Order: sequence, then C-alpha cells, then structure tokens
Amino acid sequence: MPVTKSVEREMRTADRKQARNKTIHTVTKSEVKKANKAIAAGEPEAARIAVTAAISKLDRAAENKIIHKNNAARKKSRLVKKLNKIQAAKPEA
Repeated sequence: MPVTKSVEREMRTADRKQARNKTIHTVTKSEVKKANKAIAAGEPEAARIAVTAAISKLDRAAENKIIHKNNAARKKSRLVKKLNKIQAAKPEA
C-alpha cells in the first residue's frame, strides 16, 4: 500500500495509462489478426485493405511507445511479405 499522497497519485496515473495502453494494444492485435485472416482467405484486395489498416494501428502503437518500434516493424514486414505472396499467386487481370 502507498505511504504518501504523491505515491497514491502516481498509482492512479499509472492505472489510467495502463487502461488506455491496454485498449490500444488490444485493438492493434485485433487488426493484425483481421489482416492475417484476410490474407489466409486469399482475396488480395480485401487483404490489402486489412493490411493497410493493421500497419496504421501498429505505427500508432509504436509511436506512442505502447509496443516497441522494432516489434511493430517486424509485424509490418511479416504482413507485407504474406500479402505480396498472395498477390503474386493471384495476378489481377
């Protein structure tokens, strides 16, 4: 338990930040999952839109230091790699 009022304030602040960060982290993970599902479905156009949304969320999370920038870069790279693979397999005519 906190001893001083300043520590109590710090704990309240930390709780608020944690709640906000958790929300953003969850939304980011959901967008990445949606992108992976769209890629697995094999529809290049839908997958491209989902990957773009996921990349945006990853960038925002990394910018706010909710996830590490290298973590975001790695996830973006893997998504784009998968997207390029299905786009090469199904050329748009």
